[in-house]
Amino acid sequence: MKKLLNTLYVTTQGAYLAREGETVLVRHEHENLLRVPIHTLAGIACFGQVSCSPPLMGLCADNNVALSFLTEHGRFLARVQGPVNGNVLLRREQYRKADDEAATTSIAAATVMAKIANCRTVVLRGAREHADQNAVQALDAAGARMARILTLLDKATTADAVRGFEGEAASVYFGVFDHLITVSKDAFFFRERSRRPPLDNVNALLSFLYTLLVHDIEGALEAVGLDPAVGFLHRDRPGRPGLALDLMEELRPVLADRLTLTLINRRQVQADGFRKGESGAVVMDDTARKEVLIAWQKRKQEEIQHPFLGERIELGLLPHVQALLLSRYIRGDLDGYPAYFWR
Repeated sequence: MKKLLNTLYVTTQGAYLAREGETVLVRHEHENLLRVPIHTLAGIACFGQVSCSPPLMGLCADNNVALSFLTEHGRFLARVQGPVNGNVLLRREQYRKADDEAATTSIAAATVMAKIANCRTVVLRGAREHADQNAVQALDAAGARMARILTLLDKATTADAVRGFEGEAASVYFGVFDHLITVSKDAFFFRERSRRPPLDNVNALLSFLYTLLVHDIEGALEAVGLDPAVGFLHRDRPGRPGLALDLMEELRPVLADRLTLTLINRRQVQADGFRKGESGAVVMDDTARKEVLIAWQKRKQEEIQHPFLGERIELGLLPHVQALLLSRYIRGDLDGYPAYFWR
């Protein structure tokens, strides 16, 4: 099993990353800020005006450390990658299944079922913890509707039908998401999902955490030898990691959505940590990003009982476990893909 290694998130604008022996050296304005041994890292994510030396890029490639570059807003730009790892036969089978309607429908349905069930868990937990009866009724109704969608999804025979049920469930889920926010409603409210760019504080938080999650999932897929670009629910599009987005669907309610609500409802993030640009895009300042990144790392260290493995693992290992299980299904070692259902 892969160790739960850290991801180094660099948000200081103007920072420069260099190689110093077998360590990553972070500099800013001629001052050394940090040294991190390369063997302790699973990935490095650079936000905004952060640059890296070619020797460091080579060190990351040699040690299978994912090095990604994103905008200050968290939009993915590029990824430095060494030689492609993994069994070529596994990737060829992945491509064959992606071109097979029955296999595509099976995998897409498994991930969407887990996504809807996990979203429903978020909603029902919110209903149990809420003091406002009107909100409780709305959340319970949404949970019941998602349960009906799950019943219909079980009978879906095409990938397009699966995508239709996924869209319907997402509409129900985000339709009551604002009820899950219980404090600072003037600053943290949710009307609808806005992505590029996020237009309010809650969407800015969600988008930032989704970016972190996709980064981890891409690395996990590459580690087991799968191609992150070739998905089943998300079809091929240049520059889009379709398979990483597939796996994100089942994991984001657990890892990202629930953390967003915790950060807001426990007042771990404040309104003054967000600003709106001229384009209308909302971004977090450096202090708020660091708070979110610390909470993200702590969240990944929490333990859960994996329902398929029957073992206790850290949440941060979920992308690696699910990528491994998916690869085993594609190779023919499992009869179906066991998506992650949150309990």
